[in-house]
Amino acid sequence: MSTRLFSYDELYAFSETIFRSIGCTADDARLAARVLLSADLRGVDSHGIARLSGYVRLWDAQRVKADAQVRVLHETPSTATVDGDSGLGLVVAPKAMQIAIDKAKQVGSGWVSVQNSNHFGIAGYHAIMALEHDMIGIALTNASPLVAPTFSVERLLGTNPICVAVPAGSEPPFVADMATTTAANGKLEILQRKNGVAPHGWIQDKEGAPATDPHELKAGGALLPLGGDREHGSHKGYALGAVVDILSAVLSGANYGPWVPPFPAYVPMPTGMPGKGIGHFFGALRVDAFRPAAEFKEHMDNWIRRFRSATPISGQERVLIPGDPERESETQRRTGGMPLLEPVVADLRFLSEKFSIPMPPGRA
Repeated sequence: MSTRLFSYDELYAFSETIFRSIGCTADDARLAARVLLSADLRGVDSHGIARLSGYVRLWDAQRVKADAQVRVLHETPSTATVDGDSGLGLVVAPKAMQIAIDKAKQVGSGWVSVQNSNHFGIAGYHAIMALEHDMIGIALTNASPLVAPTFSVERLLGTNPICVAVPAGSEPPFVADMATTTAANGKLEILQRKNGVAPHGWIQDKEGAPATDPHELKAGGALLPLGGDREHGSHKGYALGAVVDILSAVLSGANYGPWVPPFPAYVPMPTGMPGKGIGHFFGALRVDAFRPAAEFKEHMDNWIRRFRSATPISGQERVLIPGDPERESETQRRTGGMPLLEPVVADLRFLSEKFSIPMPPGRA
């Protein structure tokens, strides 16, 4: 399928204008656009500009408030529960992470659970916020139920990502950003646009049998937990996804399990919802609350260099550190542009017409 290249600046300007058009303040629109485009820069195309029309449809369906007022419901010196007021997760999440960072500055660590939010983009953006403060950042979120627990045909969990960002000294930071499924739903969406086939271990059909059709979820199938099946450790992926769900939602008062609101605006909301919106969980750990930051970062550099120098198996160039591929993608895409598939470009054209905003030209 053909792609078109767009610069970061033109996609940022377009996204910011769209967010302003639905009623975001200037500051919130800039923040939302920055969080959204960070995914495209880092090569996580499923969570970037491709989702912009989905956020607009949620706003159209009155499931997202563009002018939401994020507020603290309960707090201690090191913890807080935040109500996102049904706002864009792209805005709610970094504001909640900033609360965690501010608390860590005062008492060494900050922990914030969030209710009443929406899809927050890539977890990496929020965890990475802690790095400039010499803190370790943690970001979790639950998501709409597309994942069948091990031995189940029911979809009860989301892809429920985890990100941990750790500062280093002269080396780039360690950033582990991953779904707790074998593959995130966004990768299936990309395969659908390309008319591709899913690898074994990604999905199952409605009867629980292995499947490779990326459209299988529409026929009642499910994503699989990290590991794919019991013999390959899917019970561990199931447990990790469950931990994210509990910390993000049972702890905060958000919806959990099968009651998490779906991202597509056309999918009906679940009945009997026990909480409010989607839930997130953030942590910030001040390194110097444990040992001197310079000393820690020197040892992180040593850790990174040793792992990166590990002898690769035959046929592989080198051993990577979590965060390497995303960092390399960002370097390349900031200068060379970001490739968008034609269906994504068509979505941008639709938004351009809907809001009477000039379409970014891009280049072939």
